[in-house]
Amino acid sequence: MANSRDLQLNNVSSRVENVLHEQIQKDDHLVLGLSGGLDSVVLLSILVPLSFKLKFKFTAFHVNHGISPNSNKWEKFCFDLCSRNSIPIEAAKLKIKKLSGTSLEANARDARYQEFKNIKADYVVLAQHLDDQAETLLLQMLRGAGAKGLGAMPVVRNQVLKIDEQDFGLGPQILRPLLEVSRNEIEDYAQNYKLSWIIDESNNNLSFDRNYLRHKVFPLLEIKFPSYRNIFLRTSRHMAETSYLLDDLAKLDSEDCLVLDQIQIKKLRKLSFPRAKNLLRYDLSQRGASLPSAAKLEDMLRQLLSSRLDTKLHITFGDTEVRCFKGSVYVGKISTPPNKERKFIWKGEKKLEITDKGDAVRFIREKGKGINLQKLKKEPIFIRSRLGGERMRPDCNRPRRSLKNLLQEASFPWWERESLPLLFSGENLVWVPGIGVDCAFQAGASDSGLIVSWHPNSD
Repeated sequence: MANSRDLQLNNVSSRVENVLHEQIQKDDHLVLGLSGGLDSVVLLSILVPLSFKLKFKFTAFHVNHGISPNSNKWEKFCFDLCSRNSIPIEAAKLKIKKLSGTSLEANARDARYQEFKNIKADYVVLAQHLDDQAETLLLQMLRGAGAKGLGAMPVVRNQVLKIDEQDFGLGPQILRPLLEVSRNEIEDYAQNYKLSWIIDESNNNLSFDRNYLRHKVFPLLEIKFPSYRNIFLRTSRHMAETSYLLDDLAKLDSEDCLVLDQIQIKKLRKLSFPRAKNLLRYDLSQRGASLPSAAKLEDMLRQLLSSRLDTKLHITFGDTEVRCFKGSVYVGKISTPPNKERKFIWKGEKKLEITDKGDAVRFIREKGKGINLQKLKKEPIFIRSRLGGERMRPDCNRPRRSLKNLLQEASFPWWERESLPLLFSGENLVWVPGIGVDCAFQAGASDSGLIVSWHPNSD
């Protein structure tokens, strides 16, 4: 009869199997984030036989951060380990630098997850466990995090891909099948199966917050509260549920408070302050903005609620800016004023990038639509920003008007007017985004036409 130790070791493997049964399907591709440390080596040992049993494709991925002098040795260890287990493995070499206001540990984590987003697979499997979850929860509490932060790590998390600052669908999901397994259980498993692993010398560096908790705080906590890990796990699940409900409430409020995808301040004022703050936080998150501190968020909300229709409110935080226009709240990446001296000559390209961040004008040829190509070819064709005094006639039944008036009539926010790309043929203004094509250049039904469109990355 199996002894209790064998049952406990089998239980670790069975708990991983149960998670996989719930989450994955046959023929899914799972990529293990393999650091070479104890946790990921144990998870590899468990996943190898399960890949045959559950019939999923299994490979590994190692991130060489280049921080430790032993980084290359760790990479070789991972490749040798995978070779012995006949597991395909790839690696990414990074150069992590400490940025102002952030820790080296945080920069390495962000860079690692960025690599995970670009992996071609269904899941990236990580070996974070019950003790990691407890550490994450307490760290978030010490940082004053809200319900979402205190929800800590979920078993499964989606990754949003971004290309040129735009959302581009989903990358592989993050899967953590060891979240209910303690570090002690993982160590027992490794010793029983005589596994070998690398030891990162930075794990004993108490200047890292996580290491300080692990070596100084939690051993004391365990003396008085030996079940703290499971209690913390339960707390994080309560907070994750609370966060989910707050998001649900924000979705309901969005249906009433958003018009044309913009929060309406008049509607926002009808909500209680906590509910309005919850909606604003949710809206910023949905737009991919890095969330401001609680104090900054509250100050922002107070300014929004007290603003008038003619207020030129402009709030910045991180790489995000919030503005008001005619009672609507606009959120986007911080923009820089355009270089009004710069011109971009169009030579027939399908796409013409006009800013360093990739804002582009696109061109599609289509008969009978857009600009009459034959008329366009009579003068040099170029794109520039507004200088003032431009005039055009987009409606052939109305007289030529100033571009300033046309943009105001079209309700263009004041800060966007200066950055719009204008298409000229010689001295003639031909096309303006959102306004259209000048009457003199509009294509007839039988003319070769050119459809021009503006694609700012912040949209």
